[in-house]
Amino acid sequence: MTEYYTVKRIDNSRLIRPMAPARLKDYWRRVGVGAAMAACLLIYTWQHFECIRLRYEVQKLQADRAEAQSTNARLHIQVSSLNSPSRVDTIAQTELGMTIHTPGEAIGADSTVVDAVLAQAHMPSPQRP
Repeated sequence: MTEYYTVKRIDNSRLIRPMAPARLKDYWRRVGVGAAMAACLLIYTWQHFECIRLRYEVQKLQADRAEAQSTNARLHIQVSSLNSPSRVDTIAQTELGMTIHTPGEAIGADSTVVDAVLAQAHMPSPQRP
């Protein structure tokens, strides 16, 4: 008699082999060490780029301060030239028409007021009901 053998294909791709506890512990240790190294690297790069950004900001602020100091010096010179007594005298004589008085020209305020009447303050008396 002839025997026939049939081959049945079994799909074992969905099966998961249980991992040994020592191997699993070693796996999680390696993951933890890798995560710690990645965190250290990220913190180092963040600090490095933050330091570079702060250097650029300091340079910008130093440039702004130098510009403000030069503007301040220029404005101090301009103020001192505008407050110059000779400039004020020139403007008073040319634009405002003021002149330098002669010694007999000035008259005191006491001699011009001869018959002046002084105003008297009048306080109203309180009214009684």
